[in-house]
Amino acid sequence: MMPIGPLMIEHRLIERMIKIMQAKMENISKEGKVDPDFVDTAVDFIRTYADRCHHGKEEDILFRDLAKKNISDEHQRIMQELIEEHKMGRNNVKKLVEAKKKYVQGNKDALIDIVSNMEMLVKFYPKHIEKEDKHFFLPCMDYFNDAEKGVMLNEMREFDRNMIHEKYAKVVETYGS
Repeated sequence: MMPIGPLMIEHRLIERMIKIMQAKMENISKEGKVDPDFVDTAVDFIRTYADRCHHGKEEDILFRDLAKKNISDEHQRIMQELIEEHKMGRNNVKKLVEAKKKYVQGNKDALIDIVSNMEMLVKFYPKHIEKEDKHFFLPCMDYFNDAEKGVMLNEMREFDRNMIHEKYAKVVETYGS
């Protein structure tokens, strides 16, 4: 399997979650209320799976290794766009968390911010994924030989294996000893 295989599989799960978020967002707009637990779940999914796990492998492994190659100006431009898009997504998730906190504290106007930030994520991810799938991942594999691809794939597997430990070590650190 090429190193992009796991990344593309991850895209399919992210797309499924985005569809769920779309449906929930539509319900929020209709009903004029939000389930804060769903927002927490969506935020955890985006932060842990889409961003730390998925974007982590892209930025820490694939993009790092591409930076060592003489890639085309077009691929360099797309890679920079993807990095900026990752940052934008992180910022939007942060705004969603802030809006949910305000909502839980009784500020019903925060519902508008919850919907707008969820809408941004729901619109962002399909376009972002399409750019990666159709215009970046496959052509960029040509920059690597089979041995290099194998090293990246193994590093991605190790990244996944270590990530759960990293996540829960931070949970424990948050609450003390």
